[in-house]
Amino acid sequence: MYRILGKWITNQTVEPFYARKRFVVEKEVEKAEASVCGLGQFVFYINGQKVGDHELDPGWTNYRKIIQYVTFDVTEYLNKGENVLGAEVGNGWFIKMDEHYTFTFPKFMPPNPNPYKPFGKYLVLALEMAITYTDGTTEIIRTDDTFEVKKHPVVMSNVYGSETIDGRLNQDGWSEAWYDASDWEKAVILKEQEEPQGELMKQFQPAVKVIQTYKGRDLGFVSGYQAKEAACDTTERKIYDFGQNMSGILEFEVHGRAGDIVKLYPAEKLGPDGDVDQMAKGWVNLDSCITYIIGKDDEWETCRMKFTYFAGRYVTVERLGNHVQFRHLRAHAISSAWKTDGFFASDDRRYEQIYHMIEKTVEANLLSVHTDCPTIERFAWQEPNHLMAPSIFYMKDGQRLWEKFLLDMRMDQHTANDYFYDLDDNKVYPGAGLMPSQCPCYIPNVLPVPGMGSFYDIIPWGSTCILGTWWHYWFYGDVQIIRDNYEAGMRYLNHLKTKMNEEGFINHGLGDWGNPRNELARENIETAFLYADAITLARFARILGKEQDQTRLEAYAESVKKNYNEKLLVWDDVNGFWCYRAWDHPGENFFTQACEALPLYWNLVPEDQYESVVKAFAYTLEREGALISGEVGLPYVIQTACKNGMNDMIAKFILKEEHPSYYAFILDGETTLGEYWERNPRSHCHDMMGHIIEWYYNGIAGIIPEEAGFSKIVIRPFLPESMKEFTCSYHSVKGEIRVHVKEEDGIIMLETKVPETVIYRIDTMNLEAEGKEVIVR
Repeated sequence: MYRILGKWITNQTVEPFYARKRFVVEKEVEKAEASVCGLGQFVFYINGQKVGDHELDPGWTNYRKIIQYVTFDVTEYLNKGENVLGAEVGNGWFIKMDEHYTFTFPKFMPPNPNPYKPFGKYLVLALEMAITYTDGTTEIIRTDDTFEVKKHPVVMSNVYGSETIDGRLNQDGWSEAWYDASDWEKAVILKEQEEPQGELMKQFQPAVKVIQTYKGRDLGFVSGYQAKEAACDTTERKIYDFGQNMSGILEFEVHGRAGDIVKLYPAEKLGPDGDVDQMAKGWVNLDSCITYIIGKDDEWETCRMKFTYFAGRYVTVERLGNHVQFRHLRAHAISSAWKTDGFFASDDRRYEQIYHMIEKTVEANLLSVHTDCPTIERFAWQEPNHLMAPSIFYMKDGQRLWEKFLLDMRMDQHTANDYFYDLDDNKVYPGAGLMPSQCPCYIPNVLPVPGMGSFYDIIPWGSTCILGTWWHYWFYGDVQIIRDNYEAGMRYLNHLKTKMNEEGFINHGLGDWGNPRNELARENIETAFLYADAITLARFARILGKEQDQTRLEAYAESVKKNYNEKLLVWDDVNGFWCYRAWDHPGENFFTQACEALPLYWNLVPEDQYESVVKAFAYTLEREGALISGEVGLPYVIQTACKNGMNDMIAKFILKEEHPSYYAFILDGETTLGEYWERNPRSHCHDMMGHIIEWYYNGIAGIIPEEAGFSKIVIRPFLPESMKEFTCSYHSVKGEIRVHVKEEDGIIMLETKVPETVIYRIDTMNLEAEGKEVIVR
């Protein structure tokens, strides 16, 4: 059978290694291309130069199902005569190392009988380079036992951000032709039964890249350590601030004696003593550490993280040794979301600050997977891949990234034969069609948490296979995404049908997760998603011409809707409106913002009662004077308010100076969005509640698609009371859509730019609400 790459080679260890091969180019090269895969992470070199500008290749996947390789054009890297190609291979998730912080389940969760399992026995490398010469001939170089290998100076690399680098093992010039590799070992070819199991696939999503570099600002010595420098004690600690919370790669220079040590401790915040505070609120100490052991006496050496990334804004540098000098600390922020599609600016700086905070949070969590946070879990939780999809798609190019995320879901979807273990070591079969809440899922938390529900089988998470597909189609207009995910969505819906209780509700998950009052309303929230999944699949069936499926799906959605309204829609005598009561508060008309917003958003409300339920929804906003919702309900609360003429309330709520509020995070000094509505949240870099960005584009700028791919749009701007001017643009697949609004001398000027191929109309209803004259240009 033809191999896409060469043979899998290794140095037969679980620690990072170098690999190299010398070869001769005797003719003129027309084109050269290399396809490379090192597991878990690799860096590729030719003739002493790093090839490309990627970081942390290849993308994280379930390596038992799919393995990505990366293809590079290497034509310009080759020389006539002797050449060397080489790779550095490190751990990543392929074989996880646990030194320093690594994720463990908190005490409130049951013990986990299904721990992480390594994906192989050794770290491995496979590559193929095809050289096409100007005379029409081709030469193929593949990994085999003619490659040489050697232990790498990164002696420990932890996927959660710790690395130990021994400069004494550095091999200067190792990937150049002049280097003497006589003491290197011969690479070992893996036995067939030891080869990685996943199917090889070319990496297609945007690679992780450096998007910005920040200098570390010296904040001085930690209290209690300053005197030690003068006394030439062996230890001193200094604090640096990059001014931005991020996912990044640290780089610095050191000088000292061989064997001297420098340790860097990153964190999102500082403690009362001025030192970094690595304690995640209510969770665990995140003792991530980057350690560098100086390799040479009295020479400046450069250290750069290689196979993992740190998370935070601050770093404490601890120098162990009387002679150690330290300088030029840099943090290279990394992301796969480096292509920007959206722009927003206004004369009210608060709006810009909120936008920037959320954009930086998104960047820090979009790598080859969409992480919840870069510090604590670093898991590919799936719910933001539909809840946050429109916000992110307006800001960033998410087309290929979401194709990767949805592929990960299809790969991890359960079959009837998939099982885990319970606490008594019995096999548990979660059921065919289940979509894990994390995909890829490296540490499955399968067992439900007493009093909280399942963290593994959660409908707003699994529904990404359907609703994330919808948002991709709606923004990018590519029907193929529906074709790719339709059957997986149908299997998931069939799984959900097995989870309904006797009352016809779904309630086994987390409800409105993150609600600041813990008002979860599971039956209301989760069953609304059941309807949303069914009716969205019916849309897909119509688009794909599957008429029988469409009929069945619409009938099933209607049955869910009927039951939902019969049991949850009630008349409130006190307030005089119809409302959806929370099922988990029997005997009372208790209702939340999300309880009303979801049925309004998904058209579950009977037509003749719609305006009354809108009144109930408005009452919940006015009653609270704030957005009281978790991440699951929040996008629907914001969008339902926007659709029903409540933009002024949204504008007021997001600028409140106390939580819950986006601007409160700015006043707290945060540069990324916190996990929950509070000061000093557990994680300071969670994008899961950044849904307000969607409103910036379809609420303030009013750029609203009416057909898939923005082929038909309406522009319906809104000018908040505190704002006199804004500019917003979105680079759709049809071209740039731009809206500029400025109020001057009581007159509102509206300027728009729309691609010629887009059908559009302008609606000035929101601008005219205050009775001001509107001029459209």
